Amino acid sequence: MNNPPPQTTVISTRSTVKKLRENPSTSSKIPFQSRKIRKLASHAAVDDPTESPQTSVIKIPKSLSTKPEIDTALSHLRSTDPLLAALISTHPPPKLSPCNSPFLSLSKSIIFQQLATKAANSIYTRFVSLCGNESDVVPTTVLSLTPEKLREVGVSARKASYLHDLSDKFSTGFLSDTSIITMDDDTLFQMLTSVKGIGPWSVHMFMIFSLHRPDVLPVGDLGVRKGVQSLYGLKELPKPLQMEQICEKWRPYRSVGSWYMWRLVEAKSKANGKAPSVEDDQSGGF
Repeated sequence: MNNPPPQTTVISTRSTVKKLRENPSTSSKIPFQSRKIRKLASHAAVDDPTESPQTSVIKIPKSLSTKPEIDTALSHLRSTDPLLAALISTHPPPKLSPCNSPFLSLSKSIIFQQLATKAANSIYTRFVSLCGNESDVVPTTVLSLTPEKLREVGVSARKASYLHDLSDKFSTGFLSDTSIITMDDDTLFQMLTSVKGIGPWSVHMFMIFSLHRPDVLPVGDLGVRKGVQSLYGLKELPKPLQMEQICEKWRPYRSVGSWYMWRLVEAKSKANGKAPSVEDDQSGGF
């Protein structure tokens, strides 16, 4: 199936990029569906106004933000894995949730860590109210909130330090919404895991559910591991290396394959009258 041509967003001047860095909330308006950003970079001499500026292209990694891309993913998975093809036929295709700004999504992921969904939602709602609203959840605002103030809305001292470290890395330019959108998967993984409190599992969830990256395999996620164990009839939960080997056939759409592992575990839990665990319950947002 042919995919539609990628859309482009024009960033015309350095001042625009500067504005994005100074006010990260504006970068939430960047369309995640775009595949490329065209950035004007003038190489002409300053005293020669007759020369046209040259353009360089910043490639944005492929995402699952369009139905044709999801259709292509499902077609690939059906053709490469008969067992997964049977599972795909019993569930509707993945539906994408709207994307928030990367900073907001990462802040939310920190708050939600190791908490039941209901409790996490309650704390997150109070945290947003403390900032003002979701558009006000920006690095400068979060840095202005003391650990004591965050504690009043249910954020632990440890998570407050994580939120401050994330905010500091955005404020100093180490990270930005724009750079996160354009980084390749490996670079993004390395950069985000350097933030206090953000480990491999959190990065994988962020890449799948917030950025809609198509080829992420969360080898440490309990739900995905249980799904692979069930789908292939394994005696034990597969370890990371075994997960990589078994799911290699899903490339370059391992995110979608993982999504169906959650669906498989969810269906089995319902059949057995059990609620999914915190790590299993990752269906929201995708």
